[in-house]
Amino acid sequence: MKEGALSYNYLEEFLDKIRAKGRFAFTLDEVKSQFNISDKAISQNLYRLKSKNKIVQIRKEFYTILPPEYAHQGIIPTNLFLDDMMLALNKEYYLGLISAAAIHGASHQQSMETFVITEKPALRNVKNKKLKINFYVKNCWNKEDILQVKTDAGYMNVSSPELTALDLLYYIGSLGMNRVITILEELFEVVKASELKKVAKNYPQKAAIQRLGYLSETILNNQKFSDILYESINLKKGANIPLMPGRNRKGKINTKWKIIHNVKIESDL
Repeated sequence: MKEGALSYNYLEEFLDKIRAKGRFAFTLDEVKSQFNISDKAISQNLYRLKSKNKIVQIRKEFYTILPPEYAHQGIIPTNLFLDDMMLALNKEYYLGLISAAAIHGASHQQSMETFVITEKPALRNVKNKKLKINFYVKNCWNKEDILQVKTDAGYMNVSSPELTALDLLYYIGSLGMNRVITILEELFEVVKASELKKVAKNYPQKAAIQRLGYLSETILNNQKFSDILYESINLKKGANIPLMPGRNRKGKINTKWKIIHNVKIESDL
């Protein structure tokens, strides 16, 4: 039997073993370590598996298995391979922002996109007709604020509701104010005051605390959360900052929070 045909059969058995372990993803290095065949033969047979819609290449040297129940979608849910992918990339990460908010129940604004926070250097976003993963970079975060959420493939890291709320304001420039306000209205239902106090105390991006505190008080009508956030930072020093970064600095100034209200706000709820 030719090397190509032999290795193709072995590769299908390899996929069965991966699934038997509860996994949905594998790397090119894993394949190479399993089979003593040429790189050319491996490439040819991976291509055959892709053409038969048995596997999907997510990024260079990283693949997911496509079970029959997901054949119509042409891709498996991100939560079935995210942890494996970040492990293969040797990257600390957590699922955050809109994706984390949806897991915590703020699903009105649930997106087909996936939002992942990771460490430097930045990763290139994954984008094709069936999948979009947005990577955001952060210098550091407190691991106590990250939850281990069970999936059908194991576990994945997800930001707590409190960290999610602050991150939404840290990355507000690329998310959109009205979208974030709508998410916060739902997310605040599961945010705990004691946890918010702890997370805000150690959150390094002061501007995000300012913005969330201001919105809590003036738009979201949550004085309790506003007071907690105000107590966590010192606003005696520092210049006024725009509520929405990257826009003009014209607008009414809130002297308590040192916020320039430079954007019109409308909730989608």
